Amino acid sequence: MQNLPEIQATSLSSQIYLRLRQELMSARLHPGDRLKIRDLAQQLGTSETPVREAIFQLVKDGALEMKPGYYIRVRRISLKEYLELRDIRLVLEPYAAAKAMPHIDEPFLKTLEDIHHKLIEAERTKDYAAALQYNYDFHFAVHRKSEMPHLIEMIERLWIQAGPLLSLLYPHGHPTYEGQHQHVNVIAALRAKDEAALRHAFEQDLIEGGRKFVEHLAAIESKEDAEDEPPRRSRR
Repeated sequence: MQNLPEIQATSLSSQIYLRLRQELMSARLHPGDRLKIRDLAQQLGTSETPVREAIFQLVKDGALEMKPGYYIRVRRISLKEYLELRDIRLVLEPYAAAKAMPHIDEPFLKTLEDIHHKLIEAERTKDYAAALQYNYDFHFAVHRKSEMPHLIEMIERLWIQAGPLLSLLYPHGHPTYEGQHQHVNVIAALRAKDEAALRHAFEQDLIEGGRKFVEHLAAIESKEDAEDEPPRRSRR
């Protein structure tokens, strides 16, 4: 019985960790956002200890960074890091979708269609926070149907690092497609039980749909690099 308070604290820390992970993956936390342990503890109605434990775990996960003096903020990954994470996602996410296919039925597809329609409507009304949430919901609705918790955990660890960067997606990196939206192709492939088409749709959602986003990130980094360059001395 003496260990009971410690078990409760650990459980509470895990709950806070999962909540913050969710906010990172759905881009509700943005790169550079500062997290204050005391403020978070007050908002959550808990002590600072479980919040601190959750924060430190997210620092280890590479989603947050700690500056001197306990200054904690959401880490902004570089374009190079984003592309590396995307390359790994291009392997894992189509695989998860393929594993999900046997577990998907028509009611689930109707739910997926509803999520996609809400995403399109949020983009139309420029409710970008909602659009990012619905995009997350769409992807992970499919992934979780794989019924492979270790695989989902691996994908989530990629999203907690890349997710906050997606807050820069709208409006300048707005997803565009030469044909119909790749989410529509995902749904069609799932309905047809076409694994090759399903994998291709997930891949192209990242590559084709993310083309403008990558260009936008490259432009941001190029501008920042130019601003960081020391002024050239004039020749006399």
